[in-house]
Amino acid sequence: MTFEQLSIFVAVAEREHLTNAAAAIGLTPSAVSSAIRNLEASYGVELFHRVGRRIELTYEGRVFLGEARATLARAKAAALVLSDLGGLQKGELVVFASQTIASYWLPAMLMRFKVRYPGIDLKLMIGNTTTAAKAVLDGLAEVGFVEGSVDEPALNIQPLAEDELLIVVGPRHPWARGKPIEPAELVSGTKWVMREKGSGTRSAFEAAISNLGIGPADLTVALELPSNEAVISAAREGLCATVVSGAVAAPLLTQGLLVKARFPLPSRQFAILRHKQRHSSRASLALETICREDKAAEVRLGALDRKRFGGTPCYDADSRQNRFALRLGKPR
Repeated sequence: MTFEQLSIFVAVAEREHLTNAAAAIGLTPSAVSSAIRNLEASYGVELFHRVGRRIELTYEGRVFLGEARATLARAKAAALVLSDLGGLQKGELVVFASQTIASYWLPAMLMRFKVRYPGIDLKLMIGNTTTAAKAVLDGLAEVGFVEGSVDEPALNIQPLAEDELLIVVGPRHPWARGKPIEPAELVSGTKWVMREKGSGTRSAFEAAISNLGIGPADLTVALELPSNEAVISAAREGLCATVVSGAVAAPLLTQGLLVKARFPLPSRQFAILRHKQRHSSRASLALETICREDKAAEVRLGALDRKRFGGTPCYDADSRQNRFALRLGKPR
């Protein structure tokens, strides 16, 4: 058995589709099919059911998948140690980020990292807070970036930056008129479009309203959708409210396609996840340093702006990143 066979098996098992797996790992479908057949023949075990044009994992295949993933994770960990011995000249860093971070905050950090360390290959996987934590736990990613709470004793969780949460509605929604919203109106005054369970945005919102005595089950949820873009598109119709990051909403707020409801929510933390018992590579530590440099720059810029103009920090819609900007008044 080779590591290549293990990698091919995991790719096929995770997708249950030969062609998609072949495309993901850069091989031809025939090469992938041959590798699976050889693996099964070598050990006399059927790993997949062939059902028409589909494939499904057998019981043996599901058991083997866990072992295969663990073996590949250990191999990657060994490679990280060797990469560190050679400095940051070459190597690989696998990162898993939740949607909001992956789309609106992390890309700039990854570009800065790539400029400084061009020999390090970066691989980014995207999901929600729950799937990011699981990827780090399972060794599929060395670090995770999340905006939701994670209750997992095996993971080390460190805050990196703050993010503003907003309730937004379409221009035709009653809350678009600008009147303050009372907590009870979250239940009686609207229906909701929400991200899926496991989303950091949803969990942060539910924690905030729970502190006000409102249970998540008290809300009337008309739709659950799997992405930020989907929930804001639905909210634009004016029938429902939704909750998103200020970074997500900013362009549509600027265009007048969404309106911020007058109900303040506490900010939340962007955080980095690591496994407590796994080696932290120089590459991952370097990326974390870059992320913290960005946060320090935000704080300095915010302090300078307040000193010069007497403004307050807010989200700059033009930058599409969580930066300090200024609600301008008269200069002092």
